[in-house]
Amino acid sequence: MADEKKKPVVIITIGMAGAGKSTFVQRINSYLHSQDPPSPPYVLNLDPAVTHVPYEPNIDIRDTVNYHEVMKEYNLGPNGGILTALNLFTTKFDQVLELVEKRAETVDYVVLDTPGQIEIFTWSASGAIITDAIASSLPTVVAYIIDTPRTTAPATFMSNMLYACSILYKTKLPFILVFNKTDVQPHNFALEWMQDFEAFQAALAAHKGTTDDEGEPTYMHSLMNSMSLVLDEFYRHLTAVGVSSMTGAGIKEFFDAVQAARAEYEKEYLPELERARKAREDQLDAVKQDSMSRMMKDLELDRARNPEIVARDRWDPSQEEDDDADDELDVNIIDRSEERWPGQYIDVTQMRRRDDQGVSWPRPG
Repeated sequence: MADEKKKPVVIITIGMAGAGKSTFVQRINSYLHSQDPPSPPYVLNLDPAVTHVPYEPNIDIRDTVNYHEVMKEYNLGPNGGILTALNLFTTKFDQVLELVEKRAETVDYVVLDTPGQIEIFTWSASGAIITDAIASSLPTVVAYIIDTPRTTAPATFMSNMLYACSILYKTKLPFILVFNKTDVQPHNFALEWMQDFEAFQAALAAHKGTTDDEGEPTYMHSLMNSMSLVLDEFYRHLTAVGVSSMTGAGIKEFFDAVQAARAEYEKEYLPELERARKAREDQLDAVKQDSMSRMMKDLELDRARNPEIVARDRWDPSQEEDDDADDELDVNIIDRSEERWPGQYIDVTQMRRRDDQGVSWPRPG
């Protein structure tokens, strides 16, 4: 149990573009550095298109994949370039996990800063692979960052809540709503709407555009009324904190919520993960056994029909493939905390194939 407690908590920051994810990561990074004794987190930047981050990441996707070259190589737009760059990076995520696990004994928190285009991470295969890989190894919490000043309208608030709900049920991980920018707009109104259905109804009725020319509720008004009832159960089991990435207010409360979420992970998510993993292994073993039985039956029948082929069926050691031939294909993930890397990158988008190997993996230029 002591080893379990020693494992760092992974915080995956997700949120709409402009919600302040990178600034939030910078603030919690600064907060952990200021503790006595300091507890620097292990930070990963997964946004290949960002030109500047207000913190020094330990692992930066931009050191491995050049976003602009990806767009040029595959004739993609901005979002397609980000998605493809993340996909390329994910093929080497096992190296990232190895680096993170090496630091597991020396850090308390691992922080992931995700792309601003929220759907690229939450609904892509690469985002799911990264989330599942991290969550299966370390206690993991999702921090959904909300732009509080832009959520004062009931319709915008409801949109954010629906998105948060979908992410919660997709990841099935402990979830924290982080109302950011509370120095501009306090988040009390949002907590009231989450806790008091009638308060949200009153705010919705007072908002412009909720009735038509005849004074009847519009379709959107009725829909949001219904959705607020549906989300009541979602609100009931949800942790919400208000923070200011600018001033640092609420950061301590956020980390208190993270520790509570860690306990939830160990109590609920981990046993479910083990059950799902065992079920997959059992199913895979059953499929393997069935395939092996069918293959052996077919092989016995084929050998009985063709005895002359059996006599020539011998293993030739000279035909053994060279296992070291693929070593050149590795694209190593860079850990900046071990060796500084001055903005250079490894371009994995150059498609070069050596005829003697016959491989099609995007090779380093």
